[in-house]
Amino acid sequence: MAKRLMFEKPLGMRDTLPFFYNQKTKAREKLTSTILSYGYSLMDTPLLEYHETVGKMSATPEQQLFKLLDQQGHTLVLRPDMTAPIARVAASQLKEAEFPLRLAYEGPVFRAQQTEGGKPAQFEQVGTELIGDHSSYGDAEVIALLVESLKQAGLDDFVITIGHIGFVKSFFHDLLGKESEIIELLLQHLYRKNYVGFREDVKMSQLPEETKQALLSILRLRGGEEVFTASKALARNQSCMQAVNELKQLYKILKQYGVDRYVHVDLNLISHMNYYTGILFEGYAPKLGALLCNGGRYDTLLPSFQLNASATGFAIHLERLLEALEVQEQEDDVRVGVIVDDDTHAEGLQRAGALRHEGYYVLLQHIDQVPDLEKFKEQLHDSIDLTVRGGGLNE
Repeated sequence: MAKRLMFEKPLGMRDTLPFFYNQKTKAREKLTSTILSYGYSLMDTPLLEYHETVGKMSATPEQQLFKLLDQQGHTLVLRPDMTAPIARVAASQLKEAEFPLRLAYEGPVFRAQQTEGGKPAQFEQVGTELIGDHSSYGDAEVIALLVESLKQAGLDDFVITIGHIGFVKSFFHDLLGKESEIIELLLQHLYRKNYVGFREDVKMSQLPEETKQALLSILRLRGGEEVFTASKALARNQSCMQAVNELKQLYKILKQYGVDRYVHVDLNLISHMNYYTGILFEGYAPKLGALLCNGGRYDTLLPSFQLNASATGFAIHLERLLEALEVQEQEDDVRVGVIVDDDTHAEGLQRAGALRHEGYYVLLQHIDQVPDLEKFKEQLHDSIDLTVRGGGLNE
C-alpha cells in the first residue's frame, strides 16, 4: 500500500512546478499591486477555522468541507473561501474601525472533491471585500477594480456578466408561489447555465400555458442595455423592479468608469453561494471552461457575525487566470551560471556575490558535477566559465 501511494496525491491536489510557480507569483503581484492602488489593504486569515462559525457561514456544501478535530474536540475546517473569515475579522477585531473598510487578500482555499474530475481541491484566490458601503457606487468600484486587475495581469479578452439575485427569485415566487417544488429545479438549471434543461422542464410541467411562456421569456433577458427595457416589461412586482433599477444604476456608473465594454447583463444569473443578496457578477474568458472570477453583494453575512454592515467584493481564481492567459511552459530563465573548478572556486564565489548584489540570479556550479557542459550552458541566460579563463558576462 505504501509503495502504491508513494507518488500519488490526495484527490484534487496539484503540484506547482517551478515555471508555473514563477508565473503565479508574477500574476499575483500584478493583481495585488492594482488592488493596492485603489486604496485597499492586504490581510490574511488562518487556514483553519471553526466549523460552527466560518464553516457554516461560508455557504460551501458540507460534503466539500475538509474537517478535522482539534485536541479539545472542536470541529475545524480548512477555509473554503476568504469572504466568511474576513467577515469574522471585520465583526471582531475591526468592528471599531472607520467604515467603509477596503480589505484585500491572496491565498489558498480548500474544497473537497468527490471524484478526480479536473476540479482542484486546493486553489488560490486573489480578491477584495468592500465593507460598509451599501451603494451602487460600491458595487461599481469592485467591478471596475476587477476589470482593471485582470487587464493589468495581461488579460484583455474577457467578459464580466452582471445580474441581480433578487430578480429571478422574486419573479419565480410571484409567478409560482414560494412553496412551488419546481423553483429549486429551475434555479439549478440557471446556475448551471443549462438553458436546454430549463426549457424542457418548463414544457413538461403541468403549469398553465401562460405561466410556461412567462418562465421561458426570462431566458431572453441577456445582453446589453436593451435588457433593462425588456426586463421592466416582465417585472411582476416591486422587488423585480427594484432589482432592475439597481442594475441600471450600476451599469450607468460602470460606463463612467469606462469598463462597460467588458460588461454583459444577465438577469438569469444565479450563484451557488447563498449569502449573496443583490448585485452579483461572474467573469469568463475564451477557451476557459470554468469561472475565472466572481463576486457580488452580501448584506446578510456580516449581521450573522453580529455586525450590522453591508458588503461587496470579488475573488479571482489565480490558476484559471494563468490558463486564460495561455501561459506556455517554456524556459524563461534569467539565471547566470558561474562555472568553477578547484582552482577557481574562491574567485567564483566573489564573482557570484558581486553579480547577485547587482540583481542577477546566479547559479554557482562546480564543473565536476556537470555531466554535459554545453547542455548546461544552454539552460542559462548567460555564463562565466572560470575553468577556461575566457568569455562570459562582464568579461
